[in-house]
Amino acid sequence: MHLDCRGQSDRPKLVGASADPLASCSLVGSPNVCAVQKVIGTNKKYFTNCKQWYQRKICGKSTVISYECCPGYEKVPGEKGCPAALPLSNLYETLGIVGSTTTQLYTDRTEKLRPEMEGPGSFTIFAPSNEAWSSLPAEVLDSLVSNVNIELLNALRYHMVDRRVLTDELKHGMALTSMYQNSNIQIHHYPNGIVTVNCARLLKADHHATNGVVHLIDKVISTVTNNIQQIIEIEDTFETLRAAVAASGLNTVLEGDGQFTLLAPTNEAFEKIPAETLNRILGDPEALRDLLNNHILKTAMCAEAIVAGMAMETLGGTTLEVGCSGDMLTINGKAVISNKDILATNGVIHFIDELLIPDSAKTLLELASESDVSTAIDLLRQAGLSTHLSGKEQLTFLAPLNSVFKDGVPRIDGQMKTLLLNHMVKGQLASKYLYSGQTLDTLGGKKLRVFVYRNSLCIENSCIAAHDKKGRYGTLFTMDRMLTPPMGTVMDVLKGDNRFSMLVAAIQSAGLMETLNREGVYTVFAPTNEAFQAMPPEELNKLLANAKELTNILKYHIGDEILVSGGIGALVRLKSLQGDKLEVSSKNNVVSVNKEPVAETDIMATNGVVYAINTVLQPPANRPQERGEELADSALEIFKKASAYSRSAQSSMRLAPVYQRLLERMKRRG
Repeated sequence: MHLDCRGQSDRPKLVGASADPLASCSLVGSPNVCAVQKVIGTNKKYFTNCKQWYQRKICGKSTVISYECCPGYEKVPGEKGCPAALPLSNLYETLGIVGSTTTQLYTDRTEKLRPEMEGPGSFTIFAPSNEAWSSLPAEVLDSLVSNVNIELLNALRYHMVDRRVLTDELKHGMALTSMYQNSNIQIHHYPNGIVTVNCARLLKADHHATNGVVHLIDKVISTVTNNIQQIIEIEDTFETLRAAVAASGLNTVLEGDGQFTLLAPTNEAFEKIPAETLNRILGDPEALRDLLNNHILKTAMCAEAIVAGMAMETLGGTTLEVGCSGDMLTINGKAVISNKDILATNGVIHFIDELLIPDSAKTLLELASESDVSTAIDLLRQAGLSTHLSGKEQLTFLAPLNSVFKDGVPRIDGQMKTLLLNHMVKGQLASKYLYSGQTLDTLGGKKLRVFVYRNSLCIENSCIAAHDKKGRYGTLFTMDRMLTPPMGTVMDVLKGDNRFSMLVAAIQSAGLMETLNREGVYTVFAPTNEAFQAMPPEELNKLLANAKELTNILKYHIGDEILVSGGIGALVRLKSLQGDKLEVSSKNNVVSVNKEPVAETDIMATNGVVYAINTVLQPPANRPQERGEELADSALEIFKKASAYSRSAQSSMRLAPVYQRLLERMKRRG
């Protein structure tokens, strides 16, 4: 069984008619057969557009696909599909053909309507299904049938238009003039193919009659006279909303032209918010306006049009995920809509029992509490610094993810308190405006640098791990690690760490100390003492004895830009001061340089970053040669300097034999 998904069936059409957008999938080789998607366990059917299969689910419920004759056609015994075109009847008889016999019955009860439906003219009737009439409240139905020539007649005339209107003319947001006091009928035609009439879904469309066309709908519709603002004014459950709208000045929007969806918070919704938060927002005109704009969608969205989640833009520019689960509508995955499809002249209202507070109306503390950075918030509270995030201070909080602390939470002391202050940057920033080389001032008095890489944006050693959250006064940057502000130049870093005492001596001997002390941007792959000691004695001997070769080797360990680990990606080729390129890669959180794993990453300096490595890297052009084990006098001098930098190096049990012999010679010469 194959579907012809060309967007139309093979059936002939009347002059001026178009393919039925609600029933346009036909079986290949079976003319005029339309696909119907039925929700399992319900009576709901969708005459599915070929382009809209709703992933075989409607509001999360599974569906089955069946096939039936397209409107106006019938089966012929022994023939495939529905080849026979039904003879056209007048509107009254067509009501019975489409299954709207209750509408037909009520038409009979009036004195004037049946003759019109059977007589000359051209009309459109949006006919409620039998189920639609039976679902009306008893008191409403009683009031209609008790006065058939006024109330019932007017109700039926409101479902009619005095010309033929086919579905290809039904555009989103248009209004049709009904035959009841020229009152408007609101039409919405959604991207998923669903058409609604005053929020009633079109079930079967374009049933032609000799004097018009019949569209079957799933509700009895009624006239709409109030705009959104007027409905807010008369509903008791909107007392708080009413006051908020008046204070914000948005009443002019809600009573003006347009087609909006108001997700209207009830009094109960406002009461669920902590009083302190609610009073803060109500007392802040900008936050209040942002809050209310977050409840107004830019387009009218009837409940029947929602068959799966869809992103909808608000007046505030934010996006809400409007979806459904069974019979319940959802906002951002939560079933918060308590009453739906209250139609207004300029849109539709859905009652919600939970406030939708946008980020722009929240404090930094509120933003962080809702994010995966709760550990950082706890640290701020322990350090007595959380008030910075709850006031009107404009700042940006660089908040490490909770996963950063999986191995333990640091103890709060003076040093940690200062570090936390350095995670708060002065000013409300947006990451899209940050640029490489920019410096940021912290509350702790430090200047932090911004590094922009192809696939990451980093501040010192820490990179942004999620989209910004911009609050009322501050912005939250979610970071992938704790920040380590620079504490000195590259040379200061190396001198302050006993692991690098031999490297420091070599740098001094090669005349590179001034380079690594001055302003610049360097990435230094710093061999530890262990790296030098692991070299073959003859190679170490020649390296330390040859100033030119030593300088060349050391320059090969220095990149000419700052590359923190978060900016590496799969592979980066970093040009060294020696001229050749270093291959820096990252895989499974392990950083390697020239395929050698790095022992420690991101030791930040004011003029660069240091990586500790346990290997002395060799430039591509270097070729190992036979070398003697005895050290030249220049090499001996370097080791004297190294011993001065690190007493611990002298007592290390891992010293290479050549270094042990060197120490003995140093003692004899002393």
